[in-house]
Amino acid sequence: MIHINADIGEIPAHIEDGTQESLLRHLTQVNIACGGHAGDDSTMRASIGQANRYNLQIGAHPGYPDPANFGRLELDLPLDAVTQAVFEQITALSKFTNEIQHVKPHGALYNQAVHNEALARAIAKGAARFSRNIALVGLANSKMLDVFAGEGFRIQAEAFADRRYNADGTLVSRTLPNALITDPAEAAQQAVRLARSGTIQTICVHGDTPGAAAIARAVAQALIT
Repeated sequence: MIHINADIGEIPAHIEDGTQESLLRHLTQVNIACGGHAGDDSTMRASIGQANRYNLQIGAHPGYPDPANFGRLELDLPLDAVTQAVFEQITALSKFTNEIQHVKPHGALYNQAVHNEALARAIAKGAARFSRNIALVGLANSKMLDVFAGEGFRIQAEAFADRRYNADGTLVSRTLPNALITDPAEAAQQAVRLARSGTIQTICVHGDTPGAAAIARAVAQALIT
């Protein structure tokens, strides 16, 4: 089975107006922002409630503690500070659920860890302070997954339906105009192609991509057929 995941709990308005819940109907996993780049007690509690309503696997989505830049600005924090931030954010989410099954880093933290083994190890150490009985999610075919596995974690290799890729398998920077795929049919085609590679366990649709619910629906339908 290939999971379909989304990063949620990041935009309070989307929780309140039903936008987030419309997305969840087409997912199997969620990654809930837990106070770093976004998220607070209210959004975590509400997101967990919605995820439970649809029987979705719950994961923590820790990012750089930089809400002003939504965790998408590359930072050069001391590694022990990264470890502590990851641990604290997972722990914050655990106040509202005892069913955290995976951890997926967010934004710049994720993208830097793709290439930076020391940073990936710091993330893993933060997760280990919480529990080793969880999976760590990272970019398919990247060094970060090798590091996570080397630290004793189950891993989930992730691909993206709504993001374009560079030739080396990394994601096109969001600073570029062609970074996002917003056409549901195109996103579904990409998801199928990635799934057929045989190296993917989970495919992401970002909750803040325009038309995310329609994209997730198209992806889910394409993966079933």
